[in-house]
Amino acid sequence: MHLTGIYAPIVTPFHADETINYPVLADLIEFLIENGISGLVPGGTTGEVYALSEAERLELFQFVKEQVKGRVTLIAGTNSGATRDVIRYSQAAETIGYDALMVAVPPYSRPTQRELLAHYRAVAQSVSIPITLYNFPWRAGTEVGYDVLDGLLDLPNVIGIKEASGEMSRVYEFRLRYGERYQMICGSDDQALDYFLWGTTAWIGGAASCAPRQHAAVLEAALQGNFSAARAAMQKLLPLIRNLESGGYTQKVKRGCELLGFAVGAPRRPLLPLPAADRAEFEQIFKSI
Repeated sequence: MHLTGIYAPIVTPFHADETINYPVLADLIEFLIENGISGLVPGGTTGEVYALSEAERLELFQFVKEQVKGRVTLIAGTNSGATRDVIRYSQAAETIGYDALMVAVPPYSRPTQRELLAHYRAVAQSVSIPITLYNFPWRAGTEVGYDVLDGLLDLPNVIGIKEASGEMSRVYEFRLRYGERYQMICGSDDQALDYFLWGTTAWIGGAASCAPRQHAAVLEAALQGNFSAARAAMQKLLPLIRNLESGGYTQKVKRGCELLGFAVGAPRRPLLPLPAADRAEFEQIFKSI
C-alpha cells in the first residue's frame, strides 16, 4: 500500500451536551470528499480521541466506514496507553473494514526504545492491514527512533511513518537509511513543501478538516513537479498553519469548520473554547486563505 494525497484526521463534532453529533459528521465527511481528500483518519488527536470512551471510538469507526462507502481510504487511529488496548482497537478496525492503521507512541508511559519496539511488534503482528507509525515526540514524550524502525523491517505491514518531529534531518536520514522500504508521510505541517521536495506523496494534516482544498493544492502541484505553484499555494496556507501551531490547535480547527457552516461544536473538556482575542485573530486569518 502506498499513500498518496491529503488525509484528514477528522474532527469529532459534539452536541452541547458533549455527545457525538453524527449528522454533522456525515455532512463534514461529504464536504471533505468533495474537496480533494484522499482519505480520512478518525481516532486522531484532532478528533479528540483521548476524550472518547471505547464504545464511542468503535461506534465512530463504524459510522465513518458506513458513510464513506469505499470512496476514500480509511485509516483508523488506534493509539492508547496500553498495548492490549491498541491491539483491541486495531483488530476492531480491521474487522470493520479499515484500509490501514495509524499508531502513535503510547502516551504518558514514555517507553524506552526497546519497549516501544516490543509494543509496535505486538500490534503489527496482531493484524494484517498496513500500519503507519506516528512520531510526535513533543506530545508523546518519546521518539520513534531508528532502533525501532530497524527492528520492524521484517514486518511488511509496517509501511511508513507520519513524521511530526519538526526535524528535517530525520527526513534526509530516513531516505538514506531506508530508501523505499518505509514511506515518509508529512506530519510537520509548516514543513510540508520540504517533505514533498524529498519525495513525500502523502500529508496527514489536522487542518485538512477545515482547509482540504488548500492542502490539496499544495500537494497536487508538488506531485506534478510544479514547485513554483506549490510554493505559492503553501505561502497562502502558511499563516493558517502557523496560527494553529501557536496554540489551541483543536479549538481552531473546529472553529474553521464552524466558519464553513458545520456546527461541530466546542471541544470536550478539559479543552475550552478559544478566548475572544484568539478567536478573532484566527477568524481573520482563516477568511484570507
